[in-house]
Amino acid sequence: MAGWGVMFPGQGSQYVGMGRALQQSSEVFRQTLEEADDAMGYKLSKVILEGPEDRLRDTEIQQPAILAVSVAIWRTLKEYRPDFHPRLGFGLSLGEYSAYVAARAMSLADGVRLTRIRGRAMQDAVPKGLGGMVAVLGLKADIVQELCAEASKVGLVEPANYNAPGQTVVSGLVHGLALVEQRAQDLGARTVRLAVSAPFHSSLLAPAEAVVGRALQDVDFSLAAFPVLANVDTEPCVSQQDIVPRLIRQVSHPVLFEQTVHRALEYPLDGLLELGPGRSLTSLVKKISRQQRVVNVEDQEGLARALELV
Repeated sequence: MAGWGVMFPGQGSQYVGMGRALQQSSEVFRQTLEEADDAMGYKLSKVILEGPEDRLRDTEIQQPAILAVSVAIWRTLKEYRPDFHPRLGFGLSLGEYSAYVAARAMSLADGVRLTRIRGRAMQDAVPKGLGGMVAVLGLKADIVQELCAEASKVGLVEPANYNAPGQTVVSGLVHGLALVEQRAQDLGARTVRLAVSAPFHSSLLAPAEAVVGRALQDVDFSLAAFPVLANVDTEPCVSQQDIVPRLIRQVSHPVLFEQTVHRALEYPLDGLLELGPGRSLTSLVKKISRQQRVVNVEDQEGLARALELV
């Protein structure tokens, strides 16, 4: 018997006004944002819907904001289809937290508080201006790994996200990143410097692991209603013992998104729903498996299509 998988986006998917169409039409959506506001102690929903954009780019605001909108979309879908039970879930980095909230392994309040702490810890682990991230487009992952090893002689650089075939994000110190950019371009690849100010998912963020680990100790976990595939090793997680060590490791280890999608496709699936702002994961999945049915849900049109299918 097949079923649907659900997936949730990470940092970079945010934009001012995300979710506005559903916020105007769904009481459940509005209630979810109000719940997030209460947990944060300020009007996160106002920043989500009205900006300003530079505040929404702040890591410790951006992460809980994306999570709140993603969970609000999930709950709106469930309001229309209360009998919809995904076969599995997963996310990209931050999106893994959204998946655990959707699976009721943790509460929304804990999810937004955790991701605020996580965002701040990740940002503070390396002084601003010393590190960053670069997407390398058009090279195989093993070649990118070789470039990182070479560049690390001048400044540590490591693979941070294995997103799709020919799309690897590297993370590290600025001098090393510059060398990776130069060598990748020499090999005919395209590089894109990401709009982040820290080397996420690299060993440079090891200090942030302790902060996230302490915050996770304060969370009351329940058994997940469906398995969530972990970013660090693609393993299906349902219990606190599965979840906590992997969320800690995720901070300073690469996100295996391409590998996670392949793991998901080992399950009998009718398709995948991307629940959250943007369609970045939909685009990546289509690069990984062209035959896979994928629907992104962030507005009424996407919701209507998903409701027809599930």
